[in-house]
Amino acid sequence: MSDNPASPLTPGLTGQASVTVTGDLTAAALGSGNVGVFSTPALIALMEGAAVSALEGRLPEGQTTVGTRLDVRHLAATPVGMTVRAVATLTEVDGRRLVFAVEANDDAEQVGAGTHERFVVDRARFEARVAAKGG
Repeated sequence: MSDNPASPLTPGLTGQASVTVTGDLTAAALGSGNVGVFSTPALIALMEGAAVSALEGRLPEGQTTVGTRLDVRHLAATPVGMTVRAVATLTEVDGRRLVFAVEANDDAEQVGAGTHERFVVDRARFEARVAAKGG
């Protein structure tokens, strides 16, 4: 898939991302609920970040990935002040389509798990289409 044989996209690649929960990442702050715990939108962003991390330095110049699908279970609440760590493992490469298993844990337990799909795109063409759409 990659034009860079030194860094192919192969199942088993992993990436990580972490964040300490702050008030601006809570469900109440992001409008996804009214409680002061780590929000589902922030969990999803963290999992996507872990997938992006797995691909760092592995795409041909001028290419990037965009997220296209998520199937995530938010399993447990995480309070402000605790750290959440996400891991994404590439499980499938189908042409430009990449599928990751994602999971997240806080300092006490697993808080999320699921799958995430990304597509490899030409950055310039993608940005040109977005700009044209915006008028």
